[in-house]
Amino acid sequence: MRELILLRHAEADAHGKEGKDDRERKLTEHGRNEARAAGQWLSEHKISYDRVLCSPAERTRETAALALGQVEPVYEDTIYDATVGDLYDLLDKQGDAERVVLVGHNPGIEQLVAFLVEGRSEDYRGMPPAGMARLAFTGKLEPGKATLETFWSPPN
Repeated sequence: MRELILLRHAEADAHGKEGKDDRERKLTEHGRNEARAAGQWLSEHKISYDRVLCSPAERTRETAALALGQVEPVYEDTIYDATVGDLYDLLDKQGDAERVVLVGHNPGIEQLVAFLVEGRSEDYRGMPPAGMARLAFTGKLEPGKATLETFWSPPN
């Protein structure tokens, strides 16, 4: 893998809807606009990818559908509620892909950015809904060895 794009799901309905499983939360209208903006940014910058890994939660599925149209996502249960170690293990198995997009949730996504770029994984707040971190690798996937090429977040 030469490049990794980490995309947090866009704004979703609030927690606590009676009888609803957290995995069923849908994007808000604002969230749908955020996801479209992420897709537009990728398109404008002519960023391609050959694999999309996505949490099976409804909000990540919607984000992927609105932002990423080039490649059909592979839905991975391990991305939902994943630790940095879970995400790292999943990415470590993607060596046959040049450019991978991972669509997931905080805190795992933002902690993974810190782990891959800085080599640390403690709580790291800074990945807003529909935020993207584009990381480049010159060698194999290792903690602290990625370069943060771009950090993008949707306009308010």
